[in-house]
Amino acid sequence: MTAADAEAQYYQAVEEFFVSRRGDPLFLSNADWMLIRRWRLQGLPLRIVLRGIADALEGHAHSWNRERKVGSLRYCEAEVEVARERWERALAIGAEPGVDIATSLLGFANALEVAKGFGPKAATAAARAAAGIKALAARPGVAREVEGELRTFEAEILAAIRAEAEPGQLRGIEAAVEATLARYRERMPAKVFGELRAQSIIRELLAAHQLPRLSLFGI
Repeated sequence: MTAADAEAQYYQAVEEFFVSRRGDPLFLSNADWMLIRRWRLQGLPLRIVLRGIADALEGHAHSWNRERKVGSLRYCEAEVEVARERWERALAIGAEPGVDIATSLLGFANALEVAKGFGPKAATAAARAAAGIKALAARPGVAREVEGELRTFEAEILAAIRAEAEPGQLRGIEAAVEATLARYRERMPAKVFGELRAQSIIRELLAAHQLPRLSLFGI
């Protein structure tokens, strides 16, 4: 699986889960795709979105109008919001299953320290990020706050990678992403496809140095 495939998987998984649970084929509307994009930009883990969709459709299956098919993903929006609120309360008290902040942070720091192929600027940014992330691991704090700091470190590393990359290398990555995502272009609104493309390029730039996205939540 390419990095672009991994990024597209979020959108595809939401679409397939909703359609399969709904019970018959349905093409998502532009508004539905925009809703998935908003969840992605908010950093909602896929499992939280799917939990909300499942709760919404389960509730519909036991409602008085259960014979009427759910016509849009937006029907599930309120339950996804409820699932998000439960998740954020769990994060606030450090009770989110599967999120061991200190262990995750040390893993990111190690990946940055052993990454290959950096130019001088990117190497400096990666070393600075590794040191900062180790400091975070010593005092992990609230997951949401840690996530914000990780995004800052990632943005600095990406800026350095882009600054030092050969134009042909960047064009090659962009072309590969375009080819991988071609099947989504006609299905999604341009704004959604543009976000998917941008995030896929970020994944590819990091993957070229054997780096993951710096996120506790699999963004």
